[in-house]
Formats: sequence, structure tokens, C-alpha cells
Amino acid sequence: MYNELDPVLNTPVRLAIISVLVKLKQADFGHLMDVTKTTQGNLSHQIKKLSEAEYIEVIKTFKGNYPHTICKLTPKGRKAFEKYVEDIKKYLHL
Repeated sequence: MYNELDPVLNTPVRLAIISVLVKLKQADFGHLMDVTKTTQGNLSHQIKKLSEAEYIEVIKTFKGNYPHTICKLTPKGRKAFEKYVEDIKKYLHL
């Protein structure tokens, strides 16, 4: 029996963001852009979706005169990621 995959995480950029945050605990917008290789607009959109699902916390500050966005994984996001990985393993018969 296969579980339905989490629609929030079943998007490559969102999954990449969460995967980074699982390892690093937090990352800033620039680092996430480097890792995901996506556009600034798309990354902002995907971060908003993850934040709305309460999978990440978004902290907006300033670094010098420039806005600085930091993303942190929430316990809900970690749990969702772990479940997603287990569900994918079932699809792949691992």
C-alpha cells in the first residue's frame, strides 16, 4: 500500500530547500539560491509555500543596508520530511 506523497514537499525546489535545512539547521536566501539553482522569484514563492505550511520559519533582518532572509526548519517540517523519505522508499522498494 502506497501513501500519498506530501504535496508541499513533492516539488523539486521545495524538497531541495528542506533537504538543505535538514543538514544545516538554517540557511540564508543566497545560499538557498546557490543550492537550488532557481530564480529569485521562484525561490521566494517556494519559501512562502513552505512557510505557509509551517515547515520552515522565515526570519527577515538586515545585513548592512540590505535585507537578509534566513530560513530555519521547524519540527513540523522535519517530521514531514522524514515521512516523505519513508513514503518515497516504499515507492522505490528500498
